[in-house]
Amino acid sequence: MYKFQISEIIPHPNQNIAIRFRDLSGMFPKYKAGQFLTLCFQFGEREVRRSYSFSSSPDVDEAYEITVKRVDNGEISRLLHHSITVGDVVDVMDPQGLFIYEPDNTLERTVFLFGAGVGVTPLFSILKTALVREENSKVILIYSNSNEQSTLFYEELLSWQARYPERLKIEFIWSNRKNLLKARLNREYLIDLVTENLMDGTEGVFYTCGPLFYMDLCRFTLLGMGFSDDQIKKETFHFPEEEEDEDEKDEEPVDMTSYEITLRFNGQDHLMTIPYNKSVLDVGLEHKLKLPYSCKSGMCSTCISQVQEGAVRMDYNEILTDREVANGRCLICTSHPTEDGTVIEVL
Repeated sequence: MYKFQISEIIPHPNQNIAIRFRDLSGMFPKYKAGQFLTLCFQFGEREVRRSYSFSSSPDVDEAYEITVKRVDNGEISRLLHHSITVGDVVDVMDPQGLFIYEPDNTLERTVFLFGAGVGVTPLFSILKTALVREENSKVILIYSNSNEQSTLFYEELLSWQARYPERLKIEFIWSNRKNLLKARLNREYLIDLVTENLMDGTEGVFYTCGPLFYMDLCRFTLLGMGFSDDQIKKETFHFPEEEEDEDEKDEEPVDMTSYEITLRFNGQDHLMTIPYNKSVLDVGLEHKLKLPYSCKSGMCSTCISQVQEGAVRMDYNEILTDREVANGRCLICTSHPTEDGTVIEVL
């Protein structure tokens, strides 16, 4: 854990705030553009973690910054919006996330960033890194909001566009436009944007962050245009407070058996019983193991593990590819063993 002190809190439109930090320890590792920061809070015996993408860039001389949207009934978002003040100190974990941009100044490519609402947060980090670290690449930000007034980082984005007029193009999409064909991102609009802006002879890389239906539109359209899955990355924002009600879930689980497993963590084996209604992570935390986790919902990469023997099923997975799952990768926050003797190693 590291100690971060809040240095500034900046209000933004649409119930968002930016929080800037200074590292009190001076030991925080360098993060990568697109990654997220996990904040840890202790309420008595109960630990609560929440992850927020960096809107700052590791390649620009600026403070660590995250952006937090207020969520109705959100325990931590309400705390961050209404209770914390400049000077407060919070515990944070190492930077995490696979939604990263690896700059390479020897490359010339067209970087397409598709974002909706607060989904622009990690894209803003990527945008700055790509412009600063790659002299020959071009960045196209396609950014959807309800109107100009609700557009996060609007003035900052215009400032970056003014600094790099030849290499940065921003397509603001506002749903209150009178031209309905360009009020929302749609298949034809997306195809036109990519076709018009992909530089001749360069590779197109695509980063998407927004609602699932929005990212599905981007992915399926891009695949239909002939781009590969390897060229398309997505980041899913998830708010634990927005999970479905218990009565909306299946009334009966498929398998109500409890299974004996071995959880291998930091070189030690831990024998434990996993009941049908708890995940491997749940039971591991009950055993007081300091396991890595963040979202607890299969939408980040913090708890990726490897099934060495046996098998598991996952309730949800937004991170691992089919090939990775077939090779034994799993997310222990949503994993349930399906065989006695299953061995899982936390990576």
